[in-house]
Amino acid sequence: MLDWVGTLLRLGLAAVWLVSGWIKVSDPNQTFIAVQAYDLLPGALVSVVAAAMPFLELALGLLLLVGLGTRLTAVLSGLVLLAFIGAVAQSWARGLSIDCGCFGGGGQVAAGDTRYPQELARDIGFLAMAVWLAVRPRTRFSVDSRFTGTS
Repeated sequence: MLDWVGTLLRLGLAAVWLVSGWIKVSDPNQTFIAVQAYDLLPGALVSVVAAAMPFLELALGLLLLVGLGTRLTAVLSGLVLLAFIGAVAQSWARGLSIDCGCFGGGGQVAAGDTRYPQELARDIGFLAMAVWLAVRPRTRFSVDSRFTGTS
């Protein structure tokens, strides 16, 4: 039964990364605006992060989708999610009025239009999925299972 739970979590987290990455890669200018709005990085790094992030998310999504290197991919997912959680939390703490840009959009918004608690709760939920898979990476229908002899 736990293998099935893990499979659902693996596929769910894969979908999160694939959708998020696809939206970002489809609109690189908006991704740049979203990264810049956090006001954390020097200008030259904003471009690098905005250009690389969608492809990192797509890679994590594809690896989880096929179940290749599930534990390592889950750990990397967790680290990326911790960075996202930290970025949103510091924005909230600093009083910035931005949309996280996690699933498209991003950038400055009106003060009353921020959704920091919901964004943090959502990302903490995704982090919990990654932690489950890092601790228990055995899932059904994965490339990993070909090497471990499980189904």
